Amino acid sequence: MSWLQILLLLVVAYLLIAFYIRDRGLFRDHIVFFGPIMGIKTDRVGFFDWFQKIRTPLRAYATLGVIMVVVVSAFMTLALVLAVSQYLVHTPEPTGIYDPRNILAIPGVNEAIPITAAVIIGLLLTIVIHEFGHAILARVEDMRVRSMGLLIAVVPLGAFVEPEEEDVEAAKGMPKIRMFGAGITNNIVIGLACFAAMFLLVGIATPLSTPLVQGIYQDYPAAEAGLPGYSVITSINGVPVTDQEEVSAIMDGTRPGETVTLTAEKDGIESTYTLTLSEWPEVLDGDRDSGFMGVYYYSAPAVKEHIGNVADLGLLAPLYLTIAPIDAFIQGNTQQLAILLTDTPEQMAWEEPFPFFWGTVHLFFWTGWFNLLVGMFNAIPIVPLDGGYMMREGVERIFDRLGLSRYAQRVAASISGFVTVMLILLVTMPMIVAALRFVMTIG
Repeated sequence: MSWLQILLLLVVAYLLIAFYIRDRGLFRDHIVFFGPIMGIKTDRVGFFDWFQKIRTPLRAYATLGVIMVVVVSAFMTLALVLAVSQYLVHTPEPTGIYDPRNILAIPGVNEAIPITAAVIIGLLLTIVIHEFGHAILARVEDMRVRSMGLLIAVVPLGAFVEPEEEDVEAAKGMPKIRMFGAGITNNIVIGLACFAAMFLLVGIATPLSTPLVQGIYQDYPAAEAGLPGYSVITSINGVPVTDQEEVSAIMDGTRPGETVTLTAEKDGIESTYTLTLSEWPEVLDGDRDSGFMGVYYYSAPAVKEHIGNVADLGLLAPLYLTIAPIDAFIQGNTQQLAILLTDTPEQMAWEEPFPFFWGTVHLFFWTGWFNLLVGMFNAIPIVPLDGGYMMREGVERIFDRLGLSRYAQRVAASISGFVTVMLILLVTMPMIVAALRFVMTIG
């Protein structure tokens, strides 16, 4: 079944269940509907009151967070404007990463996001971290919390807390801004912390020189013999080998035209291949007089060095990591950061410090990735995003002090509307341009 058929079946099953619950009035105290979205909620939220005991440090944390959110909001707005400007010059086709299904960060639907335990747990943790930030700061600022819950539409796609609307309306200025910004602050801080923990973990992993064949050159001996990629060479002419240096030492004694017997293991199965060696291609190392198999190896030391170089980027490293799933989708396992995202054959070329090591790395990556992207997206100054509410409250307070309060709502709506148009254009332009080209073609 295609991804579209699976998605359609899930949607139909969800709608049947949701309509049945709504029409029968089941679980009225715990299930509410927001259009087609089902909310499962609880009013047992008294534990949030505990955080009032440490309101001073939490307020300081949230205030610093507001400054950070303002910077991120400005960055995201500028990025949207620049991206749309670039699209006006060159609009990509709605394929690959620009395919409509890759717009939303839904695991299994977005081709760059796999369905793994690390992805699902990371996404759920991100939702909880965001909403708990709002709830905790609401209580710190003496706003009551009515309930909390999950939002479901086929899959869990969000969470919510319900502060008392009267308390939120009554709050003004920084208390209200801190409450709206707390979710974003939590996401960004936790995202950065997860990426830092991931880098520390990879730093203690030991890269090995396993003779893992990462790729095979077409029209050369290994390809002609049928050697599959991601095989581990275990012997050459009956001589056991355990690392790339031993393979090179044997191959240095061969000549073009010579036949060698290669034994390699893949997926636990050993197979033997007969290769008639060729000359080294000029583009690689035409001066070598030894025989050439036509393979290249996975280099775990080089990958660790690359990951270390990314970590050395400092605050730019998280931004670099946000595009890692897209690069891995485009390049496959040849992308050097792919090992951070999900299980790959390359893991056999590393010595793991403890059991479930790579699963832990993947959990930190996806938790960091989702938190960072959710935080950055919510910082965009569009109502009803948190960044939009913060922008509106800030504009109202500033204009009130300047005696221009009558213009505040108009200015806030204009900012939100402009950025909304930029976001819509960014998402829809590839499809609009493709549709126009199609119409012009058939016309």
